[in-house]
Amino acid sequence: MNTATFGNGCFWCTEAVFQQLGGVEKVMPGYAGGHIENPTYKQVCSGTTGHAEVLQITYDPEKVNYEELLEVFWKTHDPTTLNRQGNDVGTQYRSIIFYHNEEQKKLAEKYKQDLDASGAYADPIVTTIEPLETFYPAENYHLNYYNTHGHEPYCSFVIRPKLDKFRKVFKDKLKQA
Repeated sequence: MNTATFGNGCFWCTEAVFQQLGGVEKVMPGYAGGHIENPTYKQVCSGTTGHAEVLQITYDPEKVNYEELLEVFWKTHDPTTLNRQGNDVGTQYRSIIFYHNEEQKKLAEKYKQDLDASGAYADPIVTTIEPLETFYPAENYHLNYYNTHGHEPYCSFVIRPKLDKFRKVFKDKLKQA
């Protein structure tokens, strides 16, 4: 198994996306990139800790490779908005890739460079690529959030449309039921 760590907005939304991707064994929401140890959700939401809401994804490289994870990362959020995704605003929602080794760094930088050069976006990509120093798992009530809270308004109006789009775009890469 290998590990990838991405921050691309609210981890409730992004967890639900990556949970459905074939080859992904585990998705753990958490915090990375900040300056205090063991931050809480409340502290991270204050915007004063420097942490981003992230996902730590455990995947089987025989079933899904890092480049495919990067493709899902880039196509399921807006990498041109600084410190926000939709109505979620703050540094904790920034677009960031935390790499675990030099190969991941190289692949992430190349994908970003190629995407920026393609002209796919009218605005420049603001996603940062940084080494992962420490990952802090989120509190238990964040785990499997969409699957246990799908009836709530945020899930219905924000997460469900994102999932529907993901399922259409990546239908050939979904986990088999």
